[in-house]
Amino acid sequence: MKKFINSVDNMLAESLDGLAAAHADIITLGPERKFVRRRELNPKKVTLVSGGGSGHEPLHAGFVGYGMLDAACPGQVFTSPTPDQIAEAAQEVAGEAGVLLIVKNYAGDRMNFEMAAEVAECRTATVITDDDVAVENSTHTIGRRGVAGTLIVEKIVGAAAEKGVDLAGCVALAERINARTRSMGVALTSCTVPAVGTPTFTLGEDEMEVGVGIHGEPGRRRVTLERADAIAFELTSVIAEDLDAPDGTEALLLVNGFGGTPTIELYLMYNAARRMLEKRGVRITRSLVGSFVTSLEMAGCSLTLTLLDAETTALWDHPVRTAALKW
Repeated sequence: MKKFINSVDNMLAESLDGLAAAHADIITLGPERKFVRRRELNPKKVTLVSGGGSGHEPLHAGFVGYGMLDAACPGQVFTSPTPDQIAEAAQEVAGEAGVLLIVKNYAGDRMNFEMAAEVAECRTATVITDDDVAVENSTHTIGRRGVAGTLIVEKIVGAAAEKGVDLAGCVALAERINARTRSMGVALTSCTVPAVGTPTFTLGEDEMEVGVGIHGEPGRRRVTLERADAIAFELTSVIAEDLDAPDGTEALLLVNGFGGTPTIELYLMYNAARRMLEKRGVRITRSLVGSFVTSLEMAGCSLTLTLLDAETTALWDHPVRTAALKW
């Protein structure tokens, strides 16, 4: 195992210290590094709190700041944050309008966020993201997994909160965006969890795993590596058919790298996916390309499609200032 690391036990703490130091004008760490929060809070708006296992950076801590999250709780690598982390984060950033908890549909995340909501001394509401079309059920969740589409929810709802939308309105918007978002990914390699020291699974030189989750969970099937156009065709076909978008629908296309894929390949995949979606009558009017919801050093990518309207397009375009996103 080759990684930039001092010790497995201190890896997360040292990384969080680096994140906070590099972006000290935007974020600060909570007590005992239990959460990352915005340095400047707005006590009058709905505040957004999310989190999950580490190893998916910049999700979620990289999206803390103006226009997105107010706090994020990092668990150990691929491990949900604890209820006390989440409750303390919610109480720290809670203002007059309440707290919206944004939770990916994984069993550990759902259980711990639910427990936190019960004990937190502030008004909360919860939204579950479940955008992955690859599998309905797995050992990690019942129903579809929450993956890269979570970023879309956090960005659009974060903008709405900045504009003064109330808690019920933010919940309704988050549920609408989640319902109009679908993702699917493919892995070319596995990843190595530092505490384990060996790859999660093994792929041959000519193999790929179609439909993986963000922890390297198996997907639909393992097949022979195909050309990029063929991969993009399968992913876009499944996503578009599941969304059943009317001809001419405007959409956002996110091509997300899993951590080990060069940017040149991500833009190649974007080019292929965009062409294929537009042949289906989907108009790509907004785009995002890069490694935003990763799986340590896994090579591969996911495609996410979100159907837009005038309101959600304007919210997507709203200014944002976080460690990972700025416009």
